Amino acid sequence: MFKMFYPYEYAESVFAIDYHKLYTLGYRGVIFDIDNTLVHHGEDSTKEVDQLFREIHKAGLKTLLLSNNDTERIERFLANIDSLYIPDADKPKVDNYYKAVKMLDMKKEEAVFVGDQLFTDIFGANRCGMANILVKFLRHEDEKRFGKRRALEKVILKFYKLNKFCQHRIGDIYKEGGRSEYAVEQR
Repeated sequence: MFKMFYPYEYAESVFAIDYHKLYTLGYRGVIFDIDNTLVHHGEDSTKEVDQLFREIHKAGLKTLLLSNNDTERIERFLANIDSLYIPDADKPKVDNYYKAVKMLDMKKEEAVFVGDQLFTDIFGANRCGMANILVKFLRHEDEKRFGKRRALEKVILKFYKLNKFCQHRIGDIYKEGGRSEYAVEQR
């Protein structure tokens, strides 16, 4: 029942993913969500994120932002980043996931989606058969409350942790210490 919400992999953050390993595994594109994946909700990009995109491109991967945000928000985020994007994506509907791989000029099997939400990002990627990586959503240290959806995600992730067959479907794509607490060690 929950399997459509299970990520292929679960990483601590976008910085915990080894993009060179993704390239070695045959991936040629990375499709990102923005808010709470790359930066806190509504924030501009940071020097670290800008550098991350340069490293990803240097590794030979193309990038695209697939966001439910409007064009203005995405373009503000991309001030120092060279990347394609699709605004108002209406995730988890799959149409724009397919459009993204077409814009990247690759097959969906060559792309991986990275996002922070099970019910939009991961569910949409799973519905169209695209590999995906869930990252822990970014929160401010003083942020104590989170919505009902996040509470339900927590329950689903507990079942995910118990289901070893749904984990590590991409393989070892982590930098040292980059696995999430929900990830089970590979055997």
